[in-house]
Amino acid sequence: MPVIDDLIDVLRLHVRIYHNARVCGDWQMSTGASAKTCFHMPTQGNCRLDVPGHGQWTLDEGDVVLFPEELPHSLLPVERLQGPEEHLPLSCSQDKPGTSLLCGEIRFSHPGAAQLLALMPPVLVLRRAQAADWLNPLTALIVQESLRGDADNQSPVLNQLCELLVCYMLRSFTDDHSLQQGLFSLLSDKRLAPALKAIHQQPEKDWQLQDLAALVAMSRTLFSKRFREVSGWTAMQYLTWWRMQLAYGALQQGRFVAEVAADAGYGSEAAFSRAFKASFGETPGKVRAAAKSLTP
Repeated sequence: MPVIDDLIDVLRLHVRIYHNARVCGDWQMSTGASAKTCFHMPTQGNCRLDVPGHGQWTLDEGDVVLFPEELPHSLLPVERLQGPEEHLPLSCSQDKPGTSLLCGEIRFSHPGAAQLLALMPPVLVLRRAQAADWLNPLTALIVQESLRGDADNQSPVLNQLCELLVCYMLRSFTDDHSLQQGLFSLLSDKRLAPALKAIHQQPEKDWQLQDLAALVAMSRTLFSKRFREVSGWTAMQYLTWWRMQLAYGALQQGRFVAEVAADAGYGSEAAFSRAFKASFGETPGKVRAAAKSLTP
């Protein structure tokens, strides 16, 4: 299983579809900047994407564009259409010229997502041809579900299909070996993968550099050098970072601080609390209390 899958599981992403319609006539959709993470996908037909200061793209059927943080942009037809702008359910507009356009907001339950999103380009365009093995069948399922829907776009199945779409996009981005130094580069490094997997599976273990180096058949010195060159972090810094990500998620579930500290490899609750506050700027108790207050 790819190492990135462990992180996707921790971040717990959710998708809310806010547009899923066939756009017909002389149409244009323009949006300003916002803090939200979102994506657009022409599921039938094509369209043009204009992002001032970043470029223009023709999005073909099945291509996906993701904004880690939404920028001002416009979507419009490649060739101008006649008539008034209309947004129609796919189920009753298949005979009309236009583009079936799917748009969704991506939300993460975990604050670690901000660090991940900050490492991505401001506009990420994934071509259907680049990922045909998974994007073709997933696009077909999305269209099939969209044809069953109505104007309110409230389909939990469609939301879950789009969550799967975003997960695969993150995987695809991680597999891009042209990435520069950083977390994504580390998660895609096959040589270091056994050490990362060991950390992910046993975060509570008292890991030493020589233990991790042995897992990848390297000397301690070579392992330390490669880890820093790939990620910009030391292996121990990554271990602490991973433990804190898991701990935050566990506290969101209402687990006791002492229990979470032990699972994160800390014999002292006070030491755990110091490390946690240094990572997130708030105490474990505050995170747990906030989660408990939301529990019915």
